[in-house]
Amino acid sequence: MSAETKSNESASHASSGQNNHEGELPAYTYALEAAEAKTIGKNTAREATVVELPISVGLAGVSMRLEPGGMRELHWHATAAEWGFVVEGNCRTTLVDPQGRSETNDFGPGDVWYFPKGHPHSIQGLGPGICHFILIFDNGYFSEFGTFSITDWLGHTPKSILAKNLGCTEGDLENIPDHEVYFAQGPVPPAVQAPPIRGGLLDCPQTHKFRMLAQEPHLSTPAGREYLVDSSFFPIQTTITAVVLELEPGALRELHWHPTADEWQYVLSGNVQDTLFGSHGRYRIENLKKGDVGYIPMGYGHSIENLSDTEPARVLIGFNTGKYATVNLSNWLAGNPEYVLSDNFGWNSEVIKKLPRSEVFLAGKGGPIR
Repeated sequence: MSAETKSNESASHASSGQNNHEGELPAYTYALEAAEAKTIGKNTAREATVVELPISVGLAGVSMRLEPGGMRELHWHATAAEWGFVVEGNCRTTLVDPQGRSETNDFGPGDVWYFPKGHPHSIQGLGPGICHFILIFDNGYFSEFGTFSITDWLGHTPKSILAKNLGCTEGDLENIPDHEVYFAQGPVPPAVQAPPIRGGLLDCPQTHKFRMLAQEPHLSTPAGREYLVDSSFFPIQTTITAVVLELEPGALRELHWHPTADEWQYVLSGNVQDTLFGSHGRYRIENLKKGDVGYIPMGYGHSIENLSDTEPARVLIGFNTGKYATVNLSNWLAGNPEYVLSDNFGWNSEVIKKLPRSEVFLAGKGGPIR
């Protein structure tokens, strides 16, 4: 990876760990938006992989911005599927699947896409301003800067082979760049989507677009909301599940773990505090602000708390599984007989009577909302 994609060491972590007991839990946060970007014009890309955040072996992420007409050129990913979430602005994607079926879609804030591994695609800004989106990949070793780009490929292929393949003369192909373009720049695409040059209708059997934040929340309480999309709602999305978690001031996503997936977090707004428990007394607390990334390995106990007493917080979360699963502390305790809790903690009946009888999931500033 080139030096321009590396962050300064001082910005490599969102905060220093606190309360790291009995052995080391590695840092699990990274200040993504403070990292240096790959920049061409007003188009930028920043990434968080195992290079920047060594704990993140199961998921990687990218923050990308495209100016109007700016295009993430035609490309494919050989080792990872791509999931995208539009934070602001508008963009258009094209995709062709291995059967030659294609789809073109326009996206706005709160919309998501999913491109299976190896499916070629492009992304272009529609304006009127910058389009900002977050990409999540289901492989922590994947680097956006190791993508297979069309200019890089064709620019290194002998013109004689290209001419034979495409039915052109070698002279027709002289303008192909001899290096990877990465971000191409053109005019803003027409408002009406153009058909593929082969003609015909868009014919992918499953759509690659889902309007995530246009749906009703998966869960809604006075303490916050959770928007969820997995393969139950978006069938093509087979390797990633995603959540937008909204926390009201002082609210807590209760202590829990995920038995089937790692968790990758991007703070969309606000300031939050993560706790992480890694067994054998290993415990770490990290604070994250807007633009920071957090990573929770599969099975590790954790929580997310909004640190503000006045402002809400919003976190985008991705999991490397097509089906969401979680074990919450309140459900775990409520599922055991009283004597088990008494033997474990020395609690008497009066204390046990205070415990929640149903899932808390989101606790308010003053505790569970009963």
